[in-house]
Amino acid sequence: MRIGLTTSDAAGPAATLDAQVREIVACEEDGFESAWLNHVFGADALTVIALAGARTSRIELGTAVVPVYTQHPFALAQQAATTQAAAGGRLTLGIGLSHKPVVENMWGLSYEHPARQMREYLSVLAPLLREGRVAHAGELYRVAAGLQIPGTSPVPVLVAALAPAMLRIAAELADGTVTWMAGVKTIETHVVPRINAAAEAAGRARPRVCVGLPVAVTDDVAAARAKAAKTYQIYGQLPNYRRMLDIEGAGSPGDVALVGDEAAVERQVRALASAGVTDFSAVIFPAGGDARASVARTRALLKSLVGRV
Repeated sequence: MRIGLTTSDAAGPAATLDAQVREIVACEEDGFESAWLNHVFGADALTVIALAGARTSRIELGTAVVPVYTQHPFALAQQAATTQAAAGGRLTLGIGLSHKPVVENMWGLSYEHPARQMREYLSVLAPLLREGRVAHAGELYRVAAGLQIPGTSPVPVLVAALAPAMLRIAAELADGTVTWMAGVKTIETHVVPRINAAAEAAGRARPRVCVGLPVAVTDDVAAARAKAAKTYQIYGQLPNYRRMLDIEGAGSPGDVALVGDEAAVERQVRALASAGVTDFSAVIFPAGGDARASVARTRALLKSLVGRV
């Protein structure tokens, strides 16, 4: 299992572009295999990756995730292919639907038929990123176009997929899934079996399963879980995540966070690998009185596990 960090969380929501790029550089220097950037209300993740591509040479650079409703699939393909050229072929594009309250209440768009939206979106996006051209005539999009971007290469696409229909779409049209707030039981019993079966039925390679979860190495487990429950409480209220927490039997996001001392967190990370996770994107959060020391302790453990899980 490959281990990376969600660097946009580490840099903080108010971080400058340069600070975000420095965090990615530090991630590569520490030996992590991937750096993942959120794309919510802050800086455009693909722009940050394009900047970081010039200052790194090895690390995979991924988005987790770019919402599809705000951009035509041709426009996103053009931006992603350009970013791929700037990053020297190290981009992985994670995309997602976002959530009904965001799409409808903030953006003023319709969230009807989200699975159909994602299937058609990928039907345009994926061929453009793999082959540089597409001819698609559907209910939502009619696109016959190509891209000509020097120095680019095919861009892997991961889909934020949790429901069975979305996991099937990710297996058939993308390269895998990227999840958030899905615990080890949910991954093992719900996500991995469904996406692998759908890929096999479609005659496609086994998909990547990239899992993001909060992590804190600490000696006070109860306090850390309470901190995670408070920090990430919104995810316990959004229906898509709530369903995954219910599968897990988790009362709150704090219950799926990886917390404990070094040995305990290592066991939890290894359990993810045993459940079929191919990529782990750790979101380090401070636990305990000394936030800086807590983050450093967690980062040191994760760094020690690269290449050993």
